[in-house]
Amino acid sequence: MATTREATTVVIGEVHTALLQHSTAVTPGTGAELLALTVGERVRRSERPIGYAVSPPQLTGVDCDLPAVSGTGRHSGVTRVRAVGTITSSAVLTGGHVLQGSAYATVVPGHGHRRRPWSHYLSRPGVLELLGKSEHLDIAGGHLHGGGRHTDLLDLGAIGSRVIDQVQASPRIDRAAPFRSARTGLRWAVADGGAVEFRLVDGTTRTARLPRIGTDAPAAAVLCEDIALHDWLLTTLLSLVGRTPAGTAGRQQVIERLAPALDYLLHLWMPAARVDVVWEPIWHGLEQRPGMTRQWQTNVDRVRDQLALAVIEASARRA
Repeated sequence: MATTREATTVVIGEVHTALLQHSTAVTPGTGAELLALTVGERVRRSERPIGYAVSPPQLTGVDCDLPAVSGTGRHSGVTRVRAVGTITSSAVLTGGHVLQGSAYATVVPGHGHRRRPWSHYLSRPGVLELLGKSEHLDIAGGHLHGGGRHTDLLDLGAIGSRVIDQVQASPRIDRAAPFRSARTGLRWAVADGGAVEFRLVDGTTRTARLPRIGTDAPAAAVLCEDIALHDWLLTTLLSLVGRTPAGTAGRQQVIERLAPALDYLLHLWMPAARVDVVWEPIWHGLEQRPGMTRQWQTNVDRVRDQLALAVIEASARRA
């Protein structure tokens, strides 16, 4: 049975990742302007080892129910628990092309059943306090497996998507994306105990349950944004490779379909480049299973092999 600490002190979040709807990679200056979502607040950015910018954090006040798992084994089920506080959200832009909307909060036990004045919750940004009995409830499990099914429960994904939509609505965006890609979502939670669990729920939805290594919620969010970024890169590359399988079309057609991978994706693969050293073991675990980098490299080799064959065939025709 989950301990009280596991049930009531967790970090939950969701990251959505999409291609910026612009024909070219935006410059660092334009990227900073796109992410200036809060007047008077500075956009953090860097150029090494790759272009990266993150908007000032925004706070969203909520008073709603969270899904939680009660019981264990065959007798477990999803229940609800009320939470009041604020959600932290931000937009992240990588390489001038890949846009993310990230939302997260630390869930802690409240005191009693009565809600406090909003001034109390605003003094604790990014914290949700549970009201009522929450002992032995698995908040992390409820968020990962019970969230997103009911419109009246907390929806962190909607908050992250709203951040993306804010950026995509900018008049500085020409809305001429260089290729088609799907938006993906990673729902994540950090709780005591257990190993890393990363699951593909469907074609665009993933979940990750991570053991508590550090107590810094923003650092955990950066880690999960990095995982979500690389999952999107891999998902998009697999989609490009699968649209025109080698042998089913002319070589030139295959190369044209794979060109976006060469132009926009391959240079962005840098796992854990900005992850706090405390959280790096999580990436090491992901490299063992599911082995994202191995799958990425295998498909990168396929793309480069197709390009090499096209060059050889072109040279042979000219000879």
